[in-house]
Amino acid sequence: MDRPWLQYYDGVAPDIDVPDQTMYERLAQVAASNAGRDAVSFLGTRLSFAQLVREVDRCAAALAAMGVGVGGSVLVCLPNIPDVVVAFYAINKLGARAVMTHPLSTSDELRHFATETGCRWAIGIDMFFERLHPLLELPDMRKLIVARIPDYLGAVMKLGYGVTKGRQVKPLPKGDPGVKTWAQLMASAPDPEPYQRRQDPADGAVVLFSGGTTSLPKGIELSSRAFNGLAVSVIPVAGISPGESVLAIMPAFHGFGLGLCIHTTLMGGATSILVPEVGTKPYIDSLVKYKPNYIAGVPTLFQSLLNIDKFTSVDLSQLSGAWAGGDSLTPELKRRFDEALVRQGAKVELVEGYGLTECVTACVLSPAGHYRAGSIGVPMPGVLATVVTPDTTDELPYGTEGEICVQCEMLMNGYINDPEATAKTLRRHADGLLWLHTGDIGTMDADGYLYFAGRIKRIIKVSGFSVYPAQVEQLLEGHPSVKEVCVVGVPDDYQMSSVKAFVVPEAGVKANDALVAELRSYAKEHLMKWSVPRTIEFRTELPHTKVGKVAYTELEAEAVKQA
Repeated sequence: MDRPWLQYYDGVAPDIDVPDQTMYERLAQVAASNAGRDAVSFLGTRLSFAQLVREVDRCAAALAAMGVGVGGSVLVCLPNIPDVVVAFYAINKLGARAVMTHPLSTSDELRHFATETGCRWAIGIDMFFERLHPLLELPDMRKLIVARIPDYLGAVMKLGYGVTKGRQVKPLPKGDPGVKTWAQLMASAPDPEPYQRRQDPADGAVVLFSGGTTSLPKGIELSSRAFNGLAVSVIPVAGISPGESVLAIMPAFHGFGLGLCIHTTLMGGATSILVPEVGTKPYIDSLVKYKPNYIAGVPTLFQSLLNIDKFTSVDLSQLSGAWAGGDSLTPELKRRFDEALVRQGAKVELVEGYGLTECVTACVLSPAGHYRAGSIGVPMPGVLATVVTPDTTDELPYGTEGEICVQCEMLMNGYINDPEATAKTLRRHADGLLWLHTGDIGTMDADGYLYFAGRIKRIIKVSGFSVYPAQVEQLLEGHPSVKEVCVVGVPDDYQMSSVKAFVVPEAGVKANDALVAELRSYAKEHLMKWSVPRTIEFRTELPHTKVGKVAYTELEAEAVKQA
């Protein structure tokens, strides 16, 4: 097929050559050439590449002694701390799957994630121990490993943490045979055995959770090859070089954070600056203290930075790149942030990326110096893109609206326990190649620029995180006071979108502020904060289509108009 977008990658190879290596093997190879360079930076602690590989080997030996091996799955529920990087590559070394989950997941969600993926071990953070401990009630769960923020801190920082935030964390109960601390795990490690490959690079190595075709959170299985393919594609375009640094504030359970800010960064011989808390204050503090060469974030984060006076005085002259992803970047926000970059000494612009968890993260990038308003960019090196008639593999002419499809080395292996959804999303076209049907509607112009118009799947993007209306509806309809519910997204100046629920109460139930508070509290108990409806509107009935389904598009249009 034609690839008109190649003109924007002058000097960069149009195709990529993905090494026949697992992620651990690739890390070990990069470490051999960058042994003394910093691989990870965390609150003053630095681990060189050589130290990181030693920690990974030690962790892998300890996990292997617990029974972790080929075909096993380990649930990882950690913020951006060194433990998450060490555990991720250790699990990969053993040929097992790392099931990456959000540290703020509820107990119900964690149980679902663990059950869906067959996890027998879990690694979580102490501050959320009460949510993690019920995992041990699962019949197949063998051990819960509990990490702590101070695990890799120096003596001074460890003391400082202990007398500040550490005081808020409850001590772990003693004598629980199902629980082991990270320190105990690492101390119990036997000497590592000589390395041998236990997994083909194309086998499932990572599970991330996203919407899938059902608009409910589904496990997406990705391979080492997919993650390595992302690194090979991004590094030459972004220009990541050994000795540089990337601010890793995007969380490790997210393809953007794990794939780009951690794995791709390390594969480039650069330092991943781990920030365990997402927010404007830690972002600004990290910019000032660590002076990263590359920054990344969702549009909401960049917008919030512009509203903080302290940000205007931050020196950004060291920046070699700034990436926005996870949601649409409006032309106005890009203009404002680009102006701030120039004022504060940077010689780069904010570059938008588009992607899906089904291909790790970014697959389309707005080429630096060639931004087109309203466009999400052009395919990255090694990526093909086209637009087809929805629910078919029939390609459409340039400028015709249809479903965006991409073909690349980063494609998922499939959805966990859902071959039907996998077959619907990964389809072989007339060219014989396997294509990812994104579920997103858009167009491509004659120069290869893609324009996003909307989603086929019902997904709401709140601060860059995916919210699945069907999940929220299912939960609220389980409340005894609710007869029927429809959840939609509405525009929001700060979060880009917020969640609104139209609720029909059961007969005899009073629709008042007390019920709103009760339903929001119920949602907070079972859902992550982004999924909790910000507004609830009561109705005596909801509109329905001719086939009896709730006409959510009608309610969505009404809510958007009101907003």
